Amino acid sequence: MPTFLLDVNGARLSATAEPATPLLWVLRDTVGLTGTKYGCGIGACGSCTVLVDGEPRRSCGLAVKDAVGRRILTIEGLASGTALHAVQRAWVAEEVVQCGYCQSGQILAAVALLARAPRPTERQIDDAMSGILCRCGTYGRIRAAVKRAAAELGKEARP
Repeated sequence: MPTFLLDVNGARLSATAEPATPLLWVLRDTVGLTGTKYGCGIGACGSCTVLVDGEPRRSCGLAVKDAVGRRILTIEGLASGTALHAVQRAWVAEEVVQCGYCQSGQILAAVALLARAPRPTERQIDDAMSGILCRCGTYGRIRAAVKRAAAELGKEARP
């Protein structure tokens, strides 16, 4: 089996796997980053969403060989030390989490949205978040948390 060098959360990691192995399983089973969840295995639910070069990607459908040379961000790499990212703080403040299973994918999708649209409209929020299923139905709180994070990040950007 070949060994792949991956850039995960800013660190260079080595993983031995078959080239077609989904990145999800390399992250969870080989690297030990279990914040990325297995949901459906076909890219439909979004629980396995990570950021690849800043864009949300379903890690269950991305072969490890295709992740080489790309910047991968998982939920474990989002906080800075013990300081939560603005989106994570907003998630806590808005009490979004119920079962929590979809949350790593939801949070990373929100981070990507706010990077490309710092003041998103409700439609942009709904479009960005709609592909990640929340079985608990906390979509209203998710929308509120994205708005809260956008406001906080907007304040941080001002001189």
